[in-house]
Amino acid sequence: MVAVAQLGNQSDHLALLKFKESISSDPYKALESWNSSIHFCKWYGITCNPMHQRVIELDLGSYRLQGRLSPHVGNLTFLIKLKLENNTFYGEIPQELGQLLQLQQLFLTNNSFAGEIPTNLTYCSNLKVITLAGNKLIGKIPIEIGYLKKLQSLSVWNNNLTGGISSSIGNLSSLMLFSVPSNNLEGDIPQEICRLKNLRGLYMGVNYLSGMVPSCIYNMSLLTELSLVMNNFNGSLPFNMFHNLPNLIIFEFGVNQFTGPIPISIANASALQSLDLGDQNNLVGQVPNLGKLQDLQRLNLQSNNLGNNSAIDLMFLRYLTNCTKLKLFSIAGNNFGGNFPNSIGNLSAELKQLYIGENQISGKIPAELGHLVGLILLAMNFNHFEGIIPTTFGKFQKMQVLILSGNKLSGDIPPFIGNLSQLFDLELNFNMFQGNIPPTIGNCQNLQVLDLSYNKFNGSIPLEVFSLSSLSNLLDLSHNTLSGSIPREVGMLKNIDMLDLSENRLSGDIPRTIGECTTLEYLQLQGNSFSGTIPSSMASLKGLQSLDLSRNQLSGSIPDVMKSISGLEYLNVSFNLLEGEVPTNGVFGNVSQIEVIGNKKLCGGISELHLPSCPIKDSKHAKKHNFKLIAVIVSVISFLLILSFVISICWMRKRNQNPSFDSPTIDQLAKVSYQDLHRGTDGFSERNLIGSGSFGSVYKGNLVTEDNVVAVKVLNLKKKGAHKSFIVECNALKNIRHRNLVKILTCCSSTDYKGQTFKALVFDYMKNGSLEQWLHLEILNADHPRTLDLGHRLNIMNDVATALHYLHQECEQLVLHCDLKPSNVLLDDDMVAHVSDFGIARLVSAIDDTSHKETSTIGIKGTVGYAPPEYGMGSEVSTSGDMYSFGILMLEILTGRRPTDEVFQDGQNLHNFVATSFPGNIIEILDPHLEARDVEVTIQDGNRAILVPGVEESLVSLFRIGLICSMESPKERMNIMDVNQELNTIRKAFLAEKPYGEFVSKTSVIPDQQCGNCIHSCIVKYRIEADAYVARDIDTRNRVHQRVCKAGDNPFMITSNSNVILATLLLEMYAKCGSLKIARSETFLLGNVTMVNID
Repeated sequence: MVAVAQLGNQSDHLALLKFKESISSDPYKALESWNSSIHFCKWYGITCNPMHQRVIELDLGSYRLQGRLSPHVGNLTFLIKLKLENNTFYGEIPQELGQLLQLQQLFLTNNSFAGEIPTNLTYCSNLKVITLAGNKLIGKIPIEIGYLKKLQSLSVWNNNLTGGISSSIGNLSSLMLFSVPSNNLEGDIPQEICRLKNLRGLYMGVNYLSGMVPSCIYNMSLLTELSLVMNNFNGSLPFNMFHNLPNLIIFEFGVNQFTGPIPISIANASALQSLDLGDQNNLVGQVPNLGKLQDLQRLNLQSNNLGNNSAIDLMFLRYLTNCTKLKLFSIAGNNFGGNFPNSIGNLSAELKQLYIGENQISGKIPAELGHLVGLILLAMNFNHFEGIIPTTFGKFQKMQVLILSGNKLSGDIPPFIGNLSQLFDLELNFNMFQGNIPPTIGNCQNLQVLDLSYNKFNGSIPLEVFSLSSLSNLLDLSHNTLSGSIPREVGMLKNIDMLDLSENRLSGDIPRTIGECTTLEYLQLQGNSFSGTIPSSMASLKGLQSLDLSRNQLSGSIPDVMKSISGLEYLNVSFNLLEGEVPTNGVFGNVSQIEVIGNKKLCGGISELHLPSCPIKDSKHAKKHNFKLIAVIVSVISFLLILSFVISICWMRKRNQNPSFDSPTIDQLAKVSYQDLHRGTDGFSERNLIGSGSFGSVYKGNLVTEDNVVAVKVLNLKKKGAHKSFIVECNALKNIRHRNLVKILTCCSSTDYKGQTFKALVFDYMKNGSLEQWLHLEILNADHPRTLDLGHRLNIMNDVATALHYLHQECEQLVLHCDLKPSNVLLDDDMVAHVSDFGIARLVSAIDDTSHKETSTIGIKGTVGYAPPEYGMGSEVSTSGDMYSFGILMLEILTGRRPTDEVFQDGQNLHNFVATSFPGNIIEILDPHLEARDVEVTIQDGNRAILVPGVEESLVSLFRIGLICSMESPKERMNIMDVNQELNTIRKAFLAEKPYGEFVSKTSVIPDQQCGNCIHSCIVKYRIEADAYVARDIDTRNRVHQRVCKAGDNPFMITSNSNVILATLLLEMYAKCGSLKIARSETFLLGNVTMVNID
């Protein structure tokens, strides 16, 4: 017996060592104790049977282990529990696990296992819990699973499983939880499932299951959770279905094809907390009395055909006041009629989201609605409400989204709207509001969407509207009678995506500051009385995709620089007073993308425009003109030669009088003495040292000549090239000014008290230190007790990208940074990022990269880990090199790991570390401080944390940019312009997601027949997943009549973060088609799916 026990001990010991060998990454050092210094039963995560010293439990869940699951685990024959969830195991699940005959619990959730579910698992006859969710498993659920008579919980959700649900499921007599959502399962639910008398939870949502739900399921009296959401089930709901479900807490049948009325027996399910019958079903009739559901928190009945457009449709609301825990309530997209009862104000004080849009409800908005002061979202769009906005709405201090569009509301916008300080989205379009737009709207400092279109507003646009720098998605004031001009303050909308001021009575010049709206993609100014010329500053709108200036009184020529807007897809300048030659490059080279008709003095352009040729001046006049031009040129050259001779003599004399300065370049900057710097930094004391780098140290100091605290960078002249770096940095910084670059204030070129050469630069001091201090807590001091949340990190990435874009694209000469890293990203009082140390880079002529490059002996090629691999092989510095550093910087911001982390050995690096977990397991590589702080997660099966969809999509997009930018090959990296555009899109989507919680928008649209192609282009732009669509070969640029055609039968599935994306889609369709009737527009609650019916 002793020999057998020793043999078993050796077998377990060897199996554990083999398990450790298969682990390629152990960031938390969970296996550090796995060595010969102690008995393996005392190793971390191991529990042994005290009698036999055999391993009975292996628990290493949530330690971010990476590697394959060793088949030698199958030799731990006494193993009862195997917990490896929330790691990054990959490869197939070993068939050898079938040797673990004592195994009772198997937790492999949230890894990257691939292949099929091993059939050998069914040999483990003692298994009670199997959780394989959140992997990449394929194939069918094994029929042999039915042999596991003791199985109590089976969770395989969020994989790629196919096939049907086998009837052998009925043999699992002990089963309490069956969870298979988010796979590709199809077919019917087998009748045999009703033999599972102990079943408590049945989750089959988000699959392709079909047919009728077996009626016997409604007799499974122990069921507490029943979710079949987002399948293709049909049939009616039995009238007595809730008689035998007294314990039901969750009932989710939404997004299916159920018909008939809501069963009255639902009143018996008094424990219900979540009731979802909404979206794509076709339920009819009246809503029964739900007053007995006193624990109800979530009620979704939207997008059915409930109600009969009668006065009694909303009577059920009086009973709903008993549901005192209700937080979310939606009846949007039905056929409810009558007036909204005053009893609505008696609904739950905990109600946060209320959706009643797209019905036939009429009358005035009850003032009692204002009693629901906990609301963060109220959507009443597209009904028949009339009258004014009740003054009680001023109590909505928590309101984030207020949508009243598509009604018959009138009067002024009440001034108290400015008191709703949390407001994120305000939509009052398609009403009959009048009067002036209240200036108090400028108090809504969080506003990102403002839509006041299709009303009767007059007067000028308040300057306060343009001061809303938060506006990032949409400002739509079109189709009113607004007058006056666009103020120059429009340039303050630096983050705006869509600006529509069309169809008003605006006049005056289009201000040049419009070019400062650098993220603008859609600009609609048509149908006004603008005069003057088209400002050439519009060429700064690098992301502009659609520009409509038609039907104004613009004059002059079309700026030739407009052709440089590479992303411009549509330009309409028709019916103005323009003259001169039409360019032929860029957007002007495609007749389907430009409209210029109605300008009688335009000429040239591509032949398809059929414009007259531009006149050619006669030869005599040309010769005479050339003679005059030559005479002028000769005179100017002679004058310049004389002038340069005089200046040279003066300069040489001045140089002899002032020998202490190195270069005339330095004289262009205001200088400070060594004595001033020595005094201001307390003799460059250690306590004022705030950083050091390759070319010197940085000190905090105070100068008499500067009002604020400054940072003094003292160059280390003992290092090679430091003298030249001073000249380079002065040249680079003297004219470079950008909000995301550290500003040089002055400089010093002198000698210190020891007679040594001394050179220093003086910069703005950044109180919040460097990004490195915030990312790595071991160097965080008492001044910075906080960590960065995801919003801050996203803003910092955006700030750095904006700075790089300026250096690479907008400077007179290309500036390469060459040493981008967290310690060179400084944060000001408002946590705005400023890039420093770019002055040590070489300046390269932007005119001719081949023949006009400046040579340099400085040899600055970055810091280890951040410098691209090609620099190590002698390649020239380049913008691609900066992009590599930026990519590594992004990955460090997201993971909290330096590229020089000690775990990156044997060919492993930060890029590969992220790539192995991308995109399915990014939560495993996130910075733990970020995850703990504000990355929203939900817990599934009590042990798996997954990111909520909106946050996950943003993070996946950010990791993708970081990975592409840090590719080994320079040719595969993104350029800064594309990075900037994508980061802006991600930032807007992330901010749009925050206030909306779990709902997005749904709109059914009926455009004109001729709008086929423009809808198709919108679908492509917003990555809409269309199940069926046939584009029409019609010129979508032609203006069409206000004619509505029949809506198509095939709806489109749209993946979207919020209704902001949908609003963008609709506005673009309108901009391109000129005719669009919004038939339905609603918000709904199921995940991130939106339906749009189009013709």
